[in-house]
Amino acid sequence: MRLHRLGERGLIRRIRRTIGSPTPGVRVGIGDDAAVLELTPGAYLLATTDLVIEDVHFRRRAAGPADIGWKAMAVNLSDIAAMGGTPLFALVALACPEKTDVEEVDRFYEGLADAARPHGVRIVGGDTSTSPAGWIANVTLLGEMTGRPRLRSDARAGDRIAVLGDLGRSAAGLAALEAEARPPLPDEVLADVTRAHLRPVARVAEGKWLGVADGVHAMIDLSDGLATDLGHVACESGVAARVELARLPVAPSTRAVAGALGLDPLELAATGGEDYELLFTAEAGPMGDLAAGLASATGAPVTVIGEITAGDTGVTFLDAAGRVVELGSGFEHFRG
Repeated sequence: MRLHRLGERGLIRRIRRTIGSPTPGVRVGIGDDAAVLELTPGAYLLATTDLVIEDVHFRRRAAGPADIGWKAMAVNLSDIAAMGGTPLFALVALACPEKTDVEEVDRFYEGLADAARPHGVRIVGGDTSTSPAGWIANVTLLGEMTGRPRLRSDARAGDRIAVLGDLGRSAAGLAALEAEARPPLPDEVLADVTRAHLRPVARVAEGKWLGVADGVHAMIDLSDGLATDLGHVACESGVAARVELARLPVAPSTRAVAGALGLDPLELAATGGEDYELLFTAEAGPMGDLAAGLASATGAPVTVIGEITAGDTGVTFLDAAGRVVELGSGFEHFRG
C-alpha cells in the first residue's frame, strides 16, 4: 500500500502500533496535541535535535528505511551522551514522497525503535508530511542529568585529549559504498566499515560515566570529524589543541579499505565525519585512571591523542617527528 492511499490519520494509527503503548514517565503519548512527560525532580532538562536528509546524510541506494531510522535516532543519542546525560523521550518528524510504500515507513520506525530501545528511550510524538523529493527525518530528543553537564567550552590548558573507540571507520564505509567498483576485500571487512556508517552506535553509557567522573572537563561527540569537532572545543574554550597523528586509533578494516581505495587512513581518522565517538579532555594526572576505569565499566577503549595548550584557538596536527601536517577540515554543511 502507498501512503497516499492510507492517509495521515491511518499512518498515525499505524505508527502507534509500531511504537507501542506509553510507558512509565509518559502521561500522554502519541495521539494528542502534545506529549505529557514526567522528569526527575531536581534534574536538568537536556534537549537536542538533528536532521537526516536524503543525499546529504544518506543515499537510498545504500541505506534502507530501517537504517535511516536507526541513524536518525543514533545521532541524537550521541548528542545527549556528549553532555553526560540520560536520553528519555523522542519526537520524530518524517517527510517522504507520497508514493512511498507504507511498509517502508514501518521499517523506518522499527529502525528508530531498535536504536532507542537499549537506552530506554520512548518515542512520544512527532509529525508526518509529504516530501516533494526524497526522505527527510528529524528527531528531537529530550534527556536529563542531575550533575553538571560536560560542555565543549570547559577545556583547560594542560588537559590531555582522549577519544573513545577508533576513528575514520564511518568515512571508510562511505567511501566503500560510493566506490565505482566494489573494493577487493573480504565481506567481513566491508561489512564492518559500512555498518559503522549506516548504523552508528552512540556511546550513551560511556557519556554517563564520564559525566560524573572527577577530572573530566570538556566533551563532544565526533559527528563532523575530529578536525572540525576538536576545533569547536578549542574555539569555545579559548584554547589551542595539538594532536599527534600517529596516536589516532584506526581499525584494521579502515586501513584495509583506505589501502584498497588509495586513501590515507590517518586523514580519514582526522577529517572523516560520522564516527559518533566521544572526545573528552581531562587533567593529565587522572587521565590514566579515567581510561582504566571507563574501560573496566563499559569496555570502551580510550586513546590519548594530544593535549590542550594556551594560545591562539585552533587544532594543530603533528607527525611522528613533531612537524606540523596540513590536513583538510572535517564536514561543513555550508562551505563558502
